Amino acid sequence: MARLAFYSGSFDPITNGHLDVIASAAALCDRLTIGVGDNPNKVGLFTVEERLGLIRAAAGPVLAGTGCALEVVGFLGLAIEAARAAQATIIVRGLRDSTDFDFEMQMAGMNRAMAPGIQTVFVPASSPVRPITATLVRQIAALGGDVGAFAPPNVVAALKAKFASSG
Repeated sequence: MARLAFYSGSFDPITNGHLDVIASAAALCDRLTIGVGDNPNKVGLFTVEERLGLIRAAAGPVLAGTGCALEVVGFLGLAIEAARAAQATIIVRGLRDSTDFDFEMQMAGMNRAMAPGIQTVFVPASSPVRPITATLVRQIAALGGDVGAFAPPNVVAALKAKFASSG
């Protein structure tokens, strides 16, 4: 039986922290579906389509040679419903600190109540990427800072282009 995992987020943009979780998830599953949530009440820096492309370009090489297939999809609504639609039996969640843990434990409990057949697996972030958040990456890039240590090269280029065209 194939092990199918689902990793969701806004990924606005995908960071080296996300890629760290993706690399760890590859050891847990045969197919990893990355779900990009589309919240109509929030305006992202990148469109969902842009984020899907950035993720495919950045995560593809991370999973190459692992035996784990990659699928990247956008979704509206609940992540647990998107996981169910992807036929996932595992939800992957990255943890940076105790604040993440407290929130993610609540979400795992709610998700388990809604979909008992889908198990949440927590993956601790590696030390070098623990402080990285997409919000901080966006803020640093918006102020002209170098985000090369925090995001993959395709994202760094996309951020430079995005802020060059808006400024």
